[in-house]
Amino acid sequence: MKFDTVIIGGGLAGLVCGISLAKRGQRCAIISSGQSALHFSSGSLDLLSQLPDGSAVECPAKGVEELVRQSKEHPYAKLGVERFVELAEQSKEVLQWAGVDTVGDSERNHYRLSPVGVLKPTWLTFRGYVNSEKATALKWKRVALFNAEGFLDFYPQFLRDELRAMGTICEVHTFNLPELEQIRQNPTEMRSANVARLFDSDGAIDALAEIIRSQKGDVEAVLLPAVLGVDCNDGVKRLEERLGCEVAVVATLPPSVPGLQVQTLLRRYFQELGGVYLPGDTVVGYKAEGDRIETVYTSNHGDIGFRADNFVLATGSFFSGGLEADNEKVVEPLFGVDVVYTENRQAWYDRDLFQAQGYESFGVRCDENFNAQRAGRTVENLYAIGACLAGFNGIKDGCGAGVSMLTALHVSDVIIKKK
Repeated sequence: MKFDTVIIGGGLAGLVCGISLAKRGQRCAIISSGQSALHFSSGSLDLLSQLPDGSAVECPAKGVEELVRQSKEHPYAKLGVERFVELAEQSKEVLQWAGVDTVGDSERNHYRLSPVGVLKPTWLTFRGYVNSEKATALKWKRVALFNAEGFLDFYPQFLRDELRAMGTICEVHTFNLPELEQIRQNPTEMRSANVARLFDSDGAIDALAEIIRSQKGDVEAVLLPAVLGVDCNDGVKRLEERLGCEVAVVATLPPSVPGLQVQTLLRRYFQELGGVYLPGDTVVGYKAEGDRIETVYTSNHGDIGFRADNFVLATGSFFSGGLEADNEKVVEPLFGVDVVYTENRQAWYDRDLFQAQGYESFGVRCDENFNAQRAGRTVENLYAIGACLAGFNGIKDGCGAGVSMLTALHVSDVIIKKK
């Protein structure tokens, strides 16, 4: 099978890169081995929340200038300040193309509400999720918080206490529906995705609206866990229409309903553009000629190879199997490209879980165009994007989604310009 570009990895980086290429006429395939980190999404996407020295970033478009000075190997440093701003705006457009509606921009971070009630800085938040312009308060003074009886992945008492500390009076209520009784028979089934599927139907939304209307009292807004539908992503809007008041949702513990929805929307849009998406398949081998990859082979297709002019490595970090480690070294297991890591294993981690962990900045070594390198030589048509890259701590610095999307779009431009 022959393609212009084959992308290995179907997470945020791989899908954004595929959409950008397919929209400009490239014949693309995405080979995805399984679930991506989107399934653990908070309902928000981070661009840059903190500098390596620990300084908070309020304005990513300005903060990136200091980031480049502090960390020359950061993927954003390879992009440069002007390109960073340009690609951040393009990223929001790509989400809009796919039907992912967000609030926020790269000029100034806003704040999302975490599942335990902490306001954390972020770049883009999916519309309908609780967010605030302030780091210490919400815009409401009185809210009603509703939770499904027996739901295991949501902690309303934490939220109530934290909201009250911010100056928002929060009354907690529970609700039950006949449909919930069916899945409650097995406690392990009371998880976010299973509960959310019930609210894909208007009947369940109607029943929930009746319960909330009878209990909410005089409040400015109604808050719920993010379980108002999986296939339908307009649950907040449908409930607002029935209640006549503002409704917002809070992300739950994984599995993440917003992450499932975004992955589905991006995948569908990629396929609508003519892209080929191969789920549940794993690249297990390749053929190269000199410093070029010619063909990759997968577990499902045996000796039927995928030939392409360009290959994009979007396999993620340790979590997704894009990097592997033993007691002595860190490797990229598919192509064996060079990996940046510290040989002193004691520097791989910090015993304080909440400190920056050394291993989080390990990743594939690339040149300024994100071409991967092997034995110090550039692999001409192999690019690395997203979490597999070296030089950044996506969790500590609040830049994981931004690195994924911006490097994906940059590499897609590099590939298009080669033609």
